[in-house]
Amino acid sequence: MKSKRLYPYYLVAPAVIFMLVIVAYPILNSFYMSMMDYKLFKMSSTHFVGLQNYIAVLQDPVFRQSLWNTLWWVGLGVFLQFFFGLILALLLNEKFRGRGIVRALILVPWVTPGILIGLMWTWMYDGNYGVINDVLVKLHLLDQYVPWLAQSNTALLAVIVTIVWQGIPFFAIMLLAGLQTIPKELYEAAEVDGASSWQSFWMITLPMLMPTIFVTTLLRIIWVANSVDVIFAMTGGGPGYSTLTLSVYTFVKARTALDFGYASTMSIYLTMILSVVLFAYLYQIKKKEARLR
Repeated sequence: MKSKRLYPYYLVAPAVIFMLVIVAYPILNSFYMSMMDYKLFKMSSTHFVGLQNYIAVLQDPVFRQSLWNTLWWVGLGVFLQFFFGLILALLLNEKFRGRGIVRALILVPWVTPGILIGLMWTWMYDGNYGVINDVLVKLHLLDQYVPWLAQSNTALLAVIVTIVWQGIPFFAIMLLAGLQTIPKELYEAAEVDGASSWQSFWMITLPMLMPTIFVTTLLRIIWVANSVDVIFAMTGGGPGYSTLTLSVYTFVKARTALDFGYASTMSIYLTMILSVVLFAYLYQIKKKEARLR
């Protein structure tokens, strides 16, 4: 009987051990390094500093600038990805010739490596021969070529457009899967009752998609907040600090300055910020389950 009671735990044990090694250990190690003066170029002077790194990060003007950039990067980027992804999902949910091919092709931005996307869009934004400038000038929307990535007032918007282009397919495919689970009978009943297309979307489609929207948005917020490759390939965080996000600043501190203690501290702050988003999501789920009871 004791063996039977322990049997489920034996089945779960490999997954638990795997998560402890892959997730828990790096988090604990990052927390440990955040409490140390841990620089690779002077390992001999490594020592415990307590909360000194946490205080120094909060007083760092570059950290505050990167936090502000991160809010724009994540907030505007994820919102536009969701908005255009929803429109694309609604279009792909309709029947038309070649729909399967189109569904496959829209995945190209999503499966393309971030570094390659960054390089490709850097060429497109180029102030001398970029195709974006060429098109805008020919459409008479610009009088002359603009160095999009070399100006602090346009660089952040330019990289946001890039991440939006990359993330639209994720929302489109996930929302399309959610749309296909909605019973057709609901729309037929709404049509009989005289509901317009907009009313059907607002009263049927959107509420039924809410679970999918919550999950996909949460995942995308986490992924975009932790994204480094696109920005690093396009601007490296510049010009100045105009495109420096928390994840990029953390990467630069660890890779260039070799200051693992300071970088670990910023990663802990980023984890805390993302945890607030996660707990808000879990609170909404719990409140919804309580309401259904």
